[in-house]
Amino acid sequence: MKNLKLYFHKLFHWEYWSFEAIYIPLSLVWVYYALRAKSFFFFNASNPTIKNGGFLMESKKDIYDMMPEKYYPKTLFFTPNSNFLSIIEKINEKKIFFPLIAKPDIGMKGLAVEKINNENELKIYLSKIKVDFLIQELIDLPNEIGVFYYRIPNQNKGHISGIVHKELLTLVGNGVDTMINLIKKNPRFYLQLSVLQKKYGEILSEILPNNQIFNLVPYGNHARGAKFIDTTHWKNEKLNEMIDRICQEIPHFYYGRLDIKYNTLEELECGENFSIIELNGAGSEPTHIYDPKHSIFWAWKEIIKHWHLLFRISTDNYKKGFPYLSFSEGMKMIKDNKNLVQKLKQF
Repeated sequence: MKNLKLYFHKLFHWEYWSFEAIYIPLSLVWVYYALRAKSFFFFNASNPTIKNGGFLMESKKDIYDMMPEKYYPKTLFFTPNSNFLSIIEKINEKKIFFPLIAKPDIGMKGLAVEKINNENELKIYLSKIKVDFLIQELIDLPNEIGVFYYRIPNQNKGHISGIVHKELLTLVGNGVDTMINLIKKNPRFYLQLSVLQKKYGEILSEILPNNQIFNLVPYGNHARGAKFIDTTHWKNEKLNEMIDRICQEIPHFYYGRLDIKYNTLEELECGENFSIIELNGAGSEPTHIYDPKHSIFWAWKEIIKHWHLLFRISTDNYKKGFPYLSFSEGMKMIKDNKNLVQKLKQF
């Protein structure tokens, strides 16, 4: 019965629909822009210094390297099968302390992203990861947003087109229910149960004291249970100027989303007490669409609006000499991404 209720919850809440269910109805819109650009893979020119424009298979490390270090967490790059003691030595040299974040250098949907609390958990992570990965300091700031940004080439000013506030998957104890029972009371949490049981095991059988908070997933990923709330109304000139200033420090960055941890909105507007957790390019979704208050029709309208911006930026850059991906290059990108997904799902 519970599984049936969850099935209907997913059916009637489009935010849980598959990628294909959301995007296939819009496929003719993409074909329209591809025909106008005379390339199915026109997006490559949107952010010329990011591999594939940041659509798929882009390296997080390469993107961090384009940014001033003050804007993002301390980060180290490693290949799979790296020596454990060497990793510990480099972590200590970089002054990254436990708990820390480990994640694939090329990733998606929060796959293989883990909070690592100690050396033993790091050893376990190393035994499972089969792709290049990053070790990153955990940013201990209370709030997280995604800010969608675009700038038309040759224009001096960029713009925020959407802001999403992320509510993390966090339990609040009542002194009576076990954590697993608290999880089962909320469909958003319940849909993550199998993953949470694998991660926490018997810990979920414990009773949380009244008002005690337990953060089940310490990062704002929709696929991992975070609730996305459309806060585009937070946009103002001061915040826009701050985001635009940062983005213009990144060479040839015109289109994408910045995922930001911050303390208060007022401090963020002043460029204080924040860290850019990730910067995503042409493959970025305007994730404010996933606010449960929005209909699928509103979401489709917003996606099309952003595809139009992507088309305009890409074609403008193409006229300036930045190439599109060839068809063979684009198909190789899709094939490589498919292989990567399989590896990450095995984690």
